[in-house]
Amino acid sequence: QVQLVESGGGLVQPGGSLRLSCAASGFAFGSYAFSSYAMRWYRQAPGKERELVAEISSSGGTTNYADSVKGRFTISRDNAKNTMYLQMNSLKVEDTAVYYCNSVWGWGQGTQVTVSS
Repeated sequence: QVQLVESGGGLVQPGGSLRLSCAASGFAFGSYAFSSYAMRWYRQAPGKERELVAEISSSGGTTNYADSVKGRFTISRDNAKNTMYLQMNSLKVEDTAVYYCNSVWGWGQGTQVTVSS
């Protein structure tokens, strides 16, 4: 069973940066590899619905972002390491949320990002 595990969250001041990682593991021999599927980052702030932040194609050649993070966040992946990343720059208080990675195998457990002075 494939598992997704996020890391890299924490407390940062407005204007700061964080880099989130999502590592996938548990691929069965002969199964479709990590590199076969698109990946996504979502976030959920207290009292709000979960929203799509960014997505990346299986090869990494195509990316899309929510308008609220365009120009500040960068999604990437390293298929050799079965890992996806989210580089978050110029963080704002409104970026505070639990960030989740998602793909065909389901959801990770989430990592908390808190932006506060």
